[in-house]
Amino acid sequence: MIAKLLFRALLPVLLAVILFSAIIVGYYHHSLDRPLDFGKQTFTVDRGETLGSIAGRLQERNILQEPYTIKIRARISGIDKQIQAGEYQFPINITVRDLLDSLAQGEDQVELKTAIIEGWSFKQMRQSIEKADKLDKITSGWSDQEVMSKLGHPDLHPEGQFYPDTYYYQSGDTDLSIYVTAFNLMQEKLDAAWRNRSEGIMIGTRYEALILASIIEKETQHRPEQPTISGVFDNRLRKGMKLQTDPTVIYGLGDSYNGNITRKHLRTDTPYNTYTRYGLTPTPISLPGWQSLDAAVNPAKTDAYYFVAKGKGQHKFSRTLKEHNRAVQKYILNK
Repeated sequence: MIAKLLFRALLPVLLAVILFSAIIVGYYHHSLDRPLDFGKQTFTVDRGETLGSIAGRLQERNILQEPYTIKIRARISGIDKQIQAGEYQFPINITVRDLLDSLAQGEDQVELKTAIIEGWSFKQMRQSIEKADKLDKITSGWSDQEVMSKLGHPDLHPEGQFYPDTYYYQSGDTDLSIYVTAFNLMQEKLDAAWRNRSEGIMIGTRYEALILASIIEKETQHRPEQPTISGVFDNRLRKGMKLQTDPTVIYGLGDSYNGNITRKHLRTDTPYNTYTRYGLTPTPISLPGWQSLDAAVNPAKTDAYYFVAKGKGQHKFSRTLKEHNRAVQKYILNK
């Protein structure tokens, strides 16, 4: 009897609790699917930022009505431990549920890019990356060898070791990540080229292939002629002739080169002067692209031993020195 009376007395309270709980649960699920209006503005999540801070900023910008739903959802799902830093551009009317998933997976981040150009030196590459927008420049002030040490190759000269391409990244990524990606891609491309090399070529290692490719890249970016340029170099190496290529001289002059190569420059001995020294240069002189790598290991069959620029990136190829001198008179001296 007492139990029945007690049940009747508590029934309204129980019903009220159940109703209130249903309202809370309904509100919670409704809030998860409520669209949020970010407009065209981006939203940046800083590295190490907490979900509470994110929710507070969303509320300050009147994007989020209250912070509790997003906090509860994140805590229940474990997403509060998975938030990824970056700059986000969320779609129109994204829901709280989808917003949390996007933050946890790094989706909807603004994609940025930086280009590394074929024929650049490593110095030019570093200067360009230093100017790239919204990259965390952790390598600023590092020496070239410190960069290589971080890549696990402290004794490797950096020139030529990074593949020229367009690299995509997200706000807050480190510049080191670009170096890592470009370095690994160059090793893949170089390995692929070396595996598919022609038999009987004069270069004997993949590093020599990289050196030769870097010279070809600087000689011409007129792609149809690169295998023939490579064929000339192969012929000269086979005959024990000096390569005598101007870009190697220019590289050896470094910052002292003012844009005008002279006979004095050609006679000034440096480790990179192929007018004064035989064989390849000690290191690459530029960042070669795929066509140059392929040309270096697959030289065209040619009887030419000389070439001279005749404009628009193209060359006149000659079999003998006499023919070459006539070509120099025509295309360089304009006689």
